[in-house]
Amino acid sequence: MLIDLFQKTRENSHRIKPQKPQNDGLTCKKCGVELSPAKYGKNLYVCPNCGAHARLLAKTRIRQIADKDSFSELFGSLQTLDPLGFEGYPEKIAVLREKTGMNDAVLTGTCRIDGIESCIGVMDSHFMMASMGSVVGEKLTRLFEYAAEQRLPVILFTCSGGARMQEGMFSLLQMAKVSGAVAKYSEAGGLYITVLTDPTTGGVTASFAMLGDIILAEPEATVGFAGRRVIEGTIGEKLPDSFQSSEFVLEHGFCDAIVPRSRMKQTLSSLLSLHGYTAKRGG
Repeated sequence: MLIDLFQKTRENSHRIKPQKPQNDGLTCKKCGVELSPAKYGKNLYVCPNCGAHARLLAKTRIRQIADKDSFSELFGSLQTLDPLGFEGYPEKIAVLREKTGMNDAVLTGTCRIDGIESCIGVMDSHFMMASMGSVVGEKLTRLFEYAAEQRLPVILFTCSGGARMQEGMFSLLQMAKVSGAVAKYSEAGGLYITVLTDPTTGGVTASFAMLGDIILAEPEATVGFAGRRVIEGTIGEKLPDSFQSSEFVLEHGFCDAIVPRSRMKQTLSSLLSLHGYTAKRGG
């Protein structure tokens, strides 16, 4: 008998409401400088002193990239069940749903970027470190299928700690499923742009994160598969300090450009235009 991996309820697309910045004082984790929450938010959560890019909520990321009020969520009603009967898993998911306002670790939908209609997916590290479970895989697969039908480009912001251990083999299967959807979308002539954010690791890196036609990355993002200590223990050598940074990945030819957050929307808009996608104003 097949095991249900996620619940299907009535699909409801909705607009994302802006989030209020936190009122508590902030300190940059990299350089230690004190930050004004209001100014920090206006600076796209990038430290004005050292340039460190903070991890973002998926909703915040979409507000930065999408034209105002243009985002409509797709497949947001899919909810993970507990196929392995993993102790405490349903309770943990319930807490994170309440805390993040998301049903799982990726937000998918359509939006306009400088007027260009696009499909967008944003993984959120605040939901189980954006680990890849059955719902993440299903939502991304459906997003690529929808984009192929509508002849829209796909932009995917990746971050992940890897496959979700609480779903075992069902989680690992998502690597092949999403990669297959990417292949069919590519055969249909679609443009797929990935943006690697901190951290993009494990099975996500080993599959759809590195399959983009164009691969961008944020500065100093961790990008890799296995952890540094595991690799050093395996090969018996000390790795360079820059290992598994987006700069290291760029230097070795695994991404096309590192784009600061302040230029990300403009860069994506320009790439979409260069590939023949045109703006549709109004509506």
